[in-house]
Amino acid sequence: MQLKHFNLQFGSQIFKSFSEEARVRIMFLLFNENELSISDIEHVLDFTQTKTSRHITYLKHAGLLNARKKDQWVFYQIKDEVMGMVSQIFKYLNKDQQLQKDLEILKVLHSNRELSINKKPLQY
Repeated sequence: MQLKHFNLQFGSQIFKSFSEEARVRIMFLLFNENELSISDIEHVLDFTQTKTSRHITYLKHAGLLNARKKDQWVFYQIKDEVMGMVSQIFKYLNKDQQLQKDLEILKVLHSNRELSINKKPLQY
């Protein structure tokens, strides 16, 4: 789905959202992973829960994120309507060292989860 009613006010909200490095890092993780919980984001970025929540709330109010609740977890994803614009922004930032480092940390986090899930109990 594409934006139907793009206007100056919404464009300003998007650019303001991308004016803060922490929010760019969050958006990059979501862009590459599709969906993450707040605890995943705080682990990767090494932010406090408060700081992460504040930035997520800002991005939601700017109209960039959706939230999906499953049990006690809330998962965030970039809205389909803005994905095209976000994709264009990350074409230029794709090779940034900090953003690539964040992705590497996320891969390790997923890898550790897989190991934990598939871990066989020790037999004595």
